[in-house]
Amino acid sequence: MRVRIIFGLRNRGGALPFYHQYLFSDLIETLLDDYVSARAVENTKLLYNFSGLKGQTRISRKGLHYCSRRVTLVFSTIERELGNHLLRKIFSQPLWQVGELELEPESVEEEVMPEFSEMMKFVCIAPLVIAGFNVYRDLKEFILPTTDKFSDLLYESTMTRMEGSGYFTPAQIAEFYRFQVVPDRRYLDRVQQSDKKFARIYSVSDDGKQAEVRGYTFPFVLYAAPEVQRFIFFSGLGEFTQQGFGMLDLAHSDPTQRTIEYRDYIETSVQ
Repeated sequence: MRVRIIFGLRNRGGALPFYHQYLFSDLIETLLDDYVSARAVENTKLLYNFSGLKGQTRISRKGLHYCSRRVTLVFSTIERELGNHLLRKIFSQPLWQVGELELEPESVEEEVMPEFSEMMKFVCIAPLVIAGFNVYRDLKEFILPTTDKFSDLLYESTMTRMEGSGYFTPAQIAEFYRFQVVPDRRYLDRVQQSDKKFARIYSVSDDGKQAEVRGYTFPFVLYAAPEVQRFIFFSGLGEFTQQGFGMLDLAHSDPTQRTIEYRDYIETSVQ
């Protein structure tokens, strides 16, 4: 499932840091604690992904000031009951404080899913991190997205996450050998010529470890099996997806035009 959680903003003008996903990461992890305990779910963090908070903003030294009446968080997971559990938790109280923002849960929309094929065009709506703590290398190293090395690191990360999710057997993983990321070269050239950046440094923390990593944001085509395309669309691409990195969307597509009201979480109870 992939849903858009819409909040009313009680204190318009409140601010969040430019990269604020870690605030939502902590909140989501806390809200899923009892789900993990009750279900004895392993590797839950491999199963979900989320975006930054979307809304009309202005920039200051403090970060992003949200000026719209409503803001949206995109949450995605390959395990529907996990998503329903999180939604029930969010709507269990009328107000949430995240950073300076006072958020009132209002409604949920589900994105209608595309048909997954062996070639999909994606855009990054959250920075894409290609190497994690399991790789013995400088995590801030810049690797050109057009190189095989870039694709290879993402392939290794994706296969490890897919196998660790428990949804795929080693035999299935072995069949997913085709995997190639092909960046939009014209976009990369335009960004470089205008002295803008498509790769920045971000701070991450996981299981007590802290590091600075390089995150990339650019459009690309991915060649991979439909099952692989579906997995990364629901649970993100690359490392630290549970912290809001690596969320993708379809290129040349307005997600607000392919959503329907979602209320199933209200009618479903935890067993």
